[in-house]
Amino acid sequence: MNVHAGIATATLARPPVNAINNTWIDCFHAVLDQLAARNDWSVLWVRSSAKTFCAGADLAQIQSHFAEPAGAKAMVADIRRFHDLFARLEALPQVTMAEIGGAALGGGLEMALCCDLRIAAHEASLGLPEARLGLLPGAGGTQRLSWLCGKGTASRLILGGEVVDGQTACRLGLVQWSVPALQLTDHARQIACRIADLAPAALAAAKACIALAADASRDGFQAELDATEALFSNADTRRRVAAFLDR
Repeated sequence: MNVHAGIATATLARPPVNAINNTWIDCFHAVLDQLAARNDWSVLWVRSSAKTFCAGADLAQIQSHFAEPAGAKAMVADIRRFHDLFARLEALPQVTMAEIGGAALGGGLEMALCCDLRIAAHEASLGLPEARLGLLPGAGGTQRLSWLCGKGTASRLILGGEVVDGQTACRLGLVQWSVPALQLTDHARQIACRIADLAPAALAAAKACIALAADASRDGFQAELDATEALFSNADTRRRVAAFLDR
């Protein structure tokens, strides 16, 4: 992990396919712990050092539970750790972006769904194919994909075990951008830099209000008014408005 010019870059690096196990989850939490102690970043850019973005849960860890008398409970405990990490990633006040250059499958895609923004290579592969193994995307996939793309698309991908390329994922609303693989990193960097140049407090407030749109029990309109009042007194807001008017 490194931080530069307001952008924190977290690079997944567990060869060969960034399979998620308990140690991987602990390492990701450690990165978030480090970032929580800093205030010099407003964008988290998650990418991979491998051709694969993330192939999902470590199947060797899953298989080990089948030999245990209490294997089902151990499996649920493992998936609960996925839930805890992904919820923490989703709840960050900073803007998060996943750069998907290769396969993002199962838990790998579920992690990307926790990010605010997703950009994929045309050549990438995205899907939640757990039904092929007699499982389901239980690390939040059924919920977040339905929220993001609607029940129809979620049903198509999950119930059909379908894996799509980046261009199709963009048409379905699964990612916001799809570009050729050779342009992916440069395009992702441009997006990250553009966001990092915006007002951190305004981004955090807007992100919180956007999240309320999915919660019918809370008043997102009132949250906008409350956030506007708070930002009106923010020193950075006043500086930015004054600079804009001076132009």
